[in-house]
Amino acid sequence: MVRKNLIVLLCLAALLAACTPYPDTALPDRPTLTEQEALGQRIFTQNCASCHATSPETRVVGPSLHNIGETAAERVPGMDARLYIEISIIDPSDYVNEGYEDLMPSTFGTTLTGQELDALVAFLFTLK
Repeated sequence: MVRKNLIVLLCLAALLAACTPYPDTALPDRPTLTEQEALGQRIFTQNCASCHATSPETRVVGPSLHNIGETAAERVPGMDARLYIEISIIDPSDYVNEGYEDLMPSTFGTTLTGQELDALVAFLFTLK
């Protein structure tokens, strides 16, 4: 009887182990967004994602914003990436990327609060 109970327990343990999900370490790394970056992601999804991709090989209406933190730092000599991105959002006609038309709305300077703009820029820096 003891042997039969032991076999049943071993079978249950094996079944339970097979049904247990993999630990988080087995999942691919996913960046954890801060509260500010998460707000920026929501703003991006609502206002930007229909025209801008976040993957390097995807082109929508505007340029992909993949790795924008690094590429923005190289766009205007002497201007840092953050300022370039902010100006590109507030007054997009100032810096139109080669190969693209000047189609970005110029209303974000009045429709986004300073906190929302900061959050959006913070999120854009996570796109690597």
